[in-house]
Formats: sequence, C-alpha cells, structure tokens
Amino acid sequence: MVGVERDVSSHRVNRRTAFTAGLCVLAAMLASVSPATALASRTFSLNETGHLHLTSHHGFTLNEQGSALGTISGTIYIHLHVVSTNRVTAEVNIYPRGGSLTGYASASYRPSGSVASFNGTMSIGRGSGRYNRAHGSGLSFTGTIQRVSDAVTVHVNGRMSA
Repeated sequence: MVGVERDVSSHRVNRRTAFTAGLCVLAAMLASVSPATALASRTFSLNETGHLHLTSHHGFTLNEQGSALGTISGTIYIHLHVVSTNRVTAEVNIYPRGGSLTGYASASYRPSGSVASFNGTMSIGRGSGRYNRAHGSGLSFTGTIQRVSDAVTVHVNGRMSA
C-alpha cells in the first residue's frame, strides 16, 4: 500500500506542476500578444471625398460606386436609402489597399432644384485586413446628389482608430 500511495502522491505533484507550468505559458503568451495589439492600433484623422455614379436602384435605395480620395483612398460603394423627404441613411464600404472599412450613416436631406444635399454623422462599424480593428463614431458625413443622374459626392471627416 505504501508504494501505491507514493505513486498517487507523485501523480498529484506532477498534475499540479503541469497545471502551474501551463498557466505560466498562457500568461507569457498573453503578455506577448497585448503589447503587439497596443502598437498595432493607431488613431488618425480621416478625410475622404468620394465621387460616385449610380449602378442600380431599388425603390428609394440608390446603389452607388466610385473612387474615394484622401487619407485612405480606394474604391467606395454606398447604399443610400432615402428614408423620408428630409432623412437618408447609408451603408458606406471603402476598399483601400490592404483591407476594407464599413460605416453606417444617418443624415438630414434637403432637395433643392436639381441638387439635393445631406448632412449628418457616420460611425465605422467594422474593418478587415490592415483595418481589422477599425472603429470610430461621430464622423461628419456630408454630400450632394445630382437628382437628374443620381450621381453622389460624399465627404467623410473625423477621427478613427485602426
């Protein structure tokens, strides 16, 4: 019996040692990830201007495509939904080199002759690639719609992190 008790005791010690070693390895892994994550995140001023043309429309939703020039230039797509005679919402997708950004906007809408203008705010909801951790809120979202051709010009300004 004494031999069996020694085997059980040494087994307990080995399990505790293995568990403690595992915790140390996990703590070391977490410590090495956290500084890299902190360094990867940066805050900067976003200043984009997009010139888009109508690709299709469904009811009161205009689907637009074009190019964005500014801080993170790339292809831009907007799904602009006219909610009422004085309100629009939009999903904005920008595809710069190395990733993508998706934002959601809400703005007041003022038709005046052949041009309608909008003015509101946008938030960055998600990103991919080098913009994987992108976020931002309260960004300025303004622009115009040429009512004859439905061409859209949009401006997005504000601070965001990526």
